[in-house]
Amino acid sequence: MIYSFLFVAIAFLLVKESSSDSDDYVMNESNGHDYGPLKALIHCSFLPLEFLNCSAPEDLKGNVTKRNEQGYGCTKWGGEKYEEVQKTKVWCTALPGIECYGNRTFLRDGFPCIMYNGHYFVTTLIYSVLLGFLGMDRFCLGHTGTAVGKLLTLGGLGIWWIIDVVLLVTGQLKPEDKSNWVPYY
Repeated sequence: MIYSFLFVAIAFLLVKESSSDSDDYVMNESNGHDYGPLKALIHCSFLPLEFLNCSAPEDLKGNVTKRNEQGYGCTKWGGEKYEEVQKTKVWCTALPGIECYGNRTFLRDGFPCIMYNGHYFVTTLIYSVLLGFLGMDRFCLGHTGTAVGKLLTLGGLGIWWIIDVVLLVTGQLKPEDKSNWVPYY
């Protein structure tokens, strides 16, 4: 928290009206700025995320060759454990008014390939327990075909209803679009 405050304070002290007019203004040796590790001007790639506008990870739809060629992008999404989640680089740009050394647009590494599409685990679990015999849990997750079957059989006369609650709790029943559960903050 203190580091963020210091970065904000330094950034406001260093802002020049001439450089804040242009988003693509680059501070480097070509325009009279030099870099020194003990100076207040830091590399743009070292800025905290609060001072950057970063794009979403690029979906390569499983194309590993394209990922190897360009050096970034997501070939697989999600994962239950930290080790299973693929990391990628994304394009980041320093916010206007923040002075830093070097290119203002650059690739930054370490962004997870995780997709959220509005599926909440607790909400789905409540639907499954209370309205699972009508297939409401499967409708919410996007499994429309099996949801209709569950609705017409009233949850398989209760058996399918109980099995789906168990599948949901053990992590076997997931959203159809392979997105991750949205975490509660």
